[in-house]
Amino acid sequence: MTPTAAPVRRPSITRRLASMLYECLLLFGILAALLVLPHFLLGALAHRLVTPIIVQAHAFIVLLVYCLWFWSNGRQTLAMKTWRIRLLTRDGQPVRPAQALLRYLLCWPSIILGGVGILWALVDRERLFLHDRLAGTQLVLSGELAKRLPTSG
Repeated sequence: MTPTAAPVRRPSITRRLASMLYECLLLFGILAALLVLPHFLLGALAHRLVTPIIVQAHAFIVLLVYCLWFWSNGRQTLAMKTWRIRLLTRDGQPVRPAQALLRYLLCWPSIILGGVGILWALVDRERLFLHDRLAGTQLVLSGELAKRLPTSG
């Protein structure tokens, strides 16, 4: 077994939910620019409407690219920076793209099925969301905030 690293300081569930809410607000703007606007222009200029499945697939891909870009290799979304949260692997390393993809795919049922993956954090011994538990990832506090707050367990 490898030696245990310094104790991890995890954000509270409230902090993670607030970050998710802020992320949703930011994603509405991104989807407006990268989803609604192109489809509106296509309809107005070419007099063509795409099927709902194409719009849904487009939204899924836009969100996929956004999440993979920011979650991979130690990058943070604006909401994660604002709330001083960082996504890492369970062993404290930056998340690789394949692991970010797995987390993204697991987030959907975790949230859509009545938020069961979010509620999982209430019973999880490390307070991880279900998709983080399954993907081998964890959200931790970053920066000076992590140094000032006591270790959570």
